[in-house]
Amino acid sequence: MPRLNLPQRIVSVIGLGAALYVCGLWAMTWGSHSFTGWTGYAPIPPAVNALHLWVRLLIWLALIAIWAGSSVLVFRSPKRGDDS
Repeated sequence: MPRLNLPQRIVSVIGLGAALYVCGLWAMTWGSHSFTGWTGYAPIPPAVNALHLWVRLLIWLALIAIWAGSSVLVFRSPKRGDDS
């Protein structure tokens, strides 16, 4: 696999960050109540998030750690004699 140049590395890290952000937004909806049917006599209740605050914090911290670690791997300088 050829080495990526700097602009390609920047775009890949930004793309990875955006993808992890979307995954984080999706993870925040786990356990929430959604629209389930007829609401002719009452307004739709607001969605209730079943995840505790500390669980949401851990999810975001894990996603940030994945992004930071991946960024370090992408931007690290190649070792001597590393032809791959």
